Amino acid sequence: MIRIQQLKLPLEHDHYTIENKIRHVLGLSADQKFTYEIIKRSVDARKKPQLNYVYTVDVSMSGEGKIVKRLRKTNIRLVQRMRYHFPKPGVMSLDAPPVIVGAGPAGLFCAYELALHGYRPIILERGKRVEDRTKDVEKFWENGVLDPSSNVQFGEGGAGTFSDGKLNTMVKDPVGRGRHVLEIFCKFGAPSEILYESKPHIGTDILTGVIRNMREEILRLGGKFLFESRMSDLRIENGSLKGLTVSGVHGERQIETSVAVLALGHSARDTFELLQRQGFVMEPKAFAVGFRVEHPQAMINESQYGAGADLTHLPVAPYKVTANFPDQRGVYSFCMCPGGYVVNASSEEGHLAVNGMSYYLRDSANANSAIIVSVTPADFPNDSALAGVAFQRALEEKAYKLGSGKIPQQLYGDFKEKRCSSCYGDFASCVRGEVTFGALHELLTPEMNRCFIAGMEQFGMRLHGFDRSDAILSGVESRTSSPLRILRNEQYESNWKGVYPCGEGAGYAGGITSAAMDGIKVAEAIAAKYRPL
Repeated sequence: MIRIQQLKLPLEHDHYTIENKIRHVLGLSADQKFTYEIIKRSVDARKKPQLNYVYTVDVSMSGEGKIVKRLRKTNIRLVQRMRYHFPKPGVMSLDAPPVIVGAGPAGLFCAYELALHGYRPIILERGKRVEDRTKDVEKFWENGVLDPSSNVQFGEGGAGTFSDGKLNTMVKDPVGRGRHVLEIFCKFGAPSEILYESKPHIGTDILTGVIRNMREEILRLGGKFLFESRMSDLRIENGSLKGLTVSGVHGERQIETSVAVLALGHSARDTFELLQRQGFVMEPKAFAVGFRVEHPQAMINESQYGAGADLTHLPVAPYKVTANFPDQRGVYSFCMCPGGYVVNASSEEGHLAVNGMSYYLRDSANANSAIIVSVTPADFPNDSALAGVAFQRALEEKAYKLGSGKIPQQLYGDFKEKRCSSCYGDFASCVRGEVTFGALHELLTPEMNRCFIAGMEQFGMRLHGFDRSDAILSGVESRTSSPLRILRNEQYESNWKGVYPCGEGAGYAGGITSAAMDGIKVAEAIAAKYRPL
């Protein structure tokens, strides 16, 4: 097929416009037949306020080689697209189904692939199914009463369920797993545009339905879900897994298995402690902490698209900012939510953490993003594998006290001047959860505060108004990624045979798509070794 890159079109266009543009670029006659597929679409705002869409398309037709040879253009070439293929099954036998611990993206996609190929996995999830979990989260945001097992962090779908549902990833993908993940999302109800948008997203409201549909298909294929069921112990004999102990609403039970996937999520702190006691080889790793920062979405739109840009045919504008200073920490945006909400994302009593969330339409008045400062094991209280967890907990406990259990907020100008805020400026917060004003300047170290301020000031030179004095800070953003890594070998097994660390909590992913891809990798490793049940 022929791949055309940099196919520029006006904001308002339809599929006939795209077809005519393809004919013109390839020099085709009006009656020459072809089919095309959109591979990528992005907004070109380099000459704002003059904006365009830019496409990459794959065109299939007769005589493709002759056309490319005739045109001799760098943006037009022949391609053979990579299609994902699951490996052939191995020869070793399984005495019992594999168990997947955690029903976030890593666990769900691992379970789906294994179920699809005959392995009948058992999925353990300490939280509730997504329908019930959503109700618990809404109640928490309304009354502040936390369910430690059913919240923004724990439950079917994982932490990404109550986020923006962003699906972009920087992971290299030579075998097509990333595209495969997007196709699976579409199969279960996600909008088809995620297959080609440069920054695809689903939104919390649609993502919950997709997760439910995936669960129903896994069940149809022979899988089994045990909700409100936490892995409380592992039985290791002669270096190999023999079974799991599961605790939950139905009491304690034993599950015999020689294969378990640890798709834990980055907030499974009690499970990390269990793994440390069991002798799993783990190490602390760097992550980042900071604050959710809110701006009016209209300000971000104007900065990104230009004054007076017509949003009728444009998405609300996102942004991505990063700064590195000599001999200082990196400062960057994370999980940017256009038209989104700041949410209370706590999962432990007496501790408070925030995150960002958007619905599919991204139609709230504010944009928010985590603006975070990098931390390394050198910042942690000791050299234990769980030292990063202790670092997070200390910040979250302090944030909880600053807000007396509510989300503490502070205007950026007051943060710089080290004074508490008493009211919002020209705009109010878009938030899910109870809020109060608090002294966020006391939360991080003075050095980290200086880095945060330096980053905000630099970002203000790139995005007009980013460092405005009434930008709203909410804290603390501490769950940006796992604070540790559970080591695994080239076959994806831990130091205990049969146990496969997987996904974001194990330290091998950083978002929905990369976690799903890692879940698929682990499913491949299991399938390549064992034959189906």
